[in-house]
Amino acid sequence: MNFIPKPIEDKSSVASLKKRLDWGEPALTIVDVRDRNAFNATHIMGAVSIPMNELVARAIANFELIRDIYVYGETNEQTAQAALNLRKAGYKNVAELLDGLAAWKAIGYPTEGFSAALT
Repeated sequence: MNFIPKPIEDKSSVASLKKRLDWGEPALTIVDVRDRNAFNATHIMGAVSIPMNELVARAIANFELIRDIYVYGETNEQTAQAALNLRKAGYKNVAELLDGLAAWKAIGYPTEGFSAALT
């Protein structure tokens, strides 16, 4: 039986995002708002780097307002601020990825980047 993941929520666990990725639903974007050096070192596999200062402008240039966007930063506070900025810009389906990369790595989900290649 196919498991259909829950729709996007304002706050999301990494497990819920992983279930959705495993289900094979490509209609979502994972956005990492940390600085480029942190992103280049390691990030969630498939995430795109859009630093906070470029977030709204680049999102508007690249994503429809109805796109499902999972966002994470260095801290839950930075993640919440990024989600708020996207919602203020008109994005309807934005999820804060709780505990971001740390939670993702703690469960052993795939990452990519320079340090990911070393482990």
